[in-house]
Amino acid sequence: MVPLSILDLVPVVQGGTPGEALRRSLDLAQHAERFGYTRYWVAEHHNMTGIACSATSVVIGYLAGGTKTIRMGAGGIMLPNHSPLVIAEQFGTLASLYPGRIDLGLGRAPGTDQLTWRALRRDPEASDRFPQDVLELQAFLAPAGDNQRIRAVPGAGTEVPLWILGSSTFGAQLAAALGLPYGFASHFAPDYLLDALEIYRAEFKPSEQSSKPYAMVGVTVVAADTDAEAQRQFTTIQQRATNMLRGIRGPAQPPIDDIEQYWSPQEKAHAMRMLHVSIVGGPERIRQGLGRLLEATKADELMVVCALYDHQARLRSYEILAEVARTMDVAPAA
Repeated sequence: MVPLSILDLVPVVQGGTPGEALRRSLDLAQHAERFGYTRYWVAEHHNMTGIACSATSVVIGYLAGGTKTIRMGAGGIMLPNHSPLVIAEQFGTLASLYPGRIDLGLGRAPGTDQLTWRALRRDPEASDRFPQDVLELQAFLAPAGDNQRIRAVPGAGTEVPLWILGSSTFGAQLAAALGLPYGFASHFAPDYLLDALEIYRAEFKPSEQSSKPYAMVGVTVVAADTDAEAQRQFTTIQQRATNMLRGIRGPAQPPIDDIEQYWSPQEKAHAMRMLHVSIVGGPERIRQGLGRLLEATKADELMVVCALYDHQARLRSYEILAEVARTMDVAPAA
């Protein structure tokens, strides 16, 4: 069975507030648990009015406290923004509160723009130290040695599972070298998907955490009862991709009837290249799209993104996806 999981950017919708977005995400997490999804991750972003998960570990604690069994985690923490000790303490605390349910995905991008990057007091050379910081973080989460002078408390001995996340071959090479599971962000940067997976599997070295490669593929899925309704809901995501090209990062916009009136031909080409790995439609199209993606990638797990304006449409999309998965060799199981 190929597990299905959820990546939630905690979208703030036009006219809405971050508080409302967080409460909607908790509602989605509770539904996802009932639908049978494996994990529920949120991602670190800063200075984006359309995303309410900047305090990522706080959001994870809120969601974990409102659920019972689904795994919670970061997809991911941008490690160069932080000291490994602080992240070990934060996720060690989460693991102590919710044992056996916490994951820690790690990325090396800033998760923001250059101006905000400076406001974060980010070291310009921090990205270059990413591999060393991952090892330091891993050591802080391991059982502490008798003579270890600096310990993460909580954190030491929790051995929170680490993941390497990325959208290029760099992350694939690092995950393989460290023997860690790997997640590729093909939901917004699909160009190197197959190359990265090939490198990761070919170069993987077993570790204490993972004896064999484990590849997760990010994918946008918008499911509805009809193809036409799914395409309409998808226009929220298409508008967001277009706005990113225009340098606009704002709240999620309502779906529109004619996306062709919104973007230029050049914007359409660029936006749909970003959204190339997307599956949109009614149940049968979702089934076909899942089959093609799994055949092409041989993914061990799919991390699904569905950042819609309409909360009920988002719930229904994940419900339909779970229903379709039960008829395939894909989790959630009945």
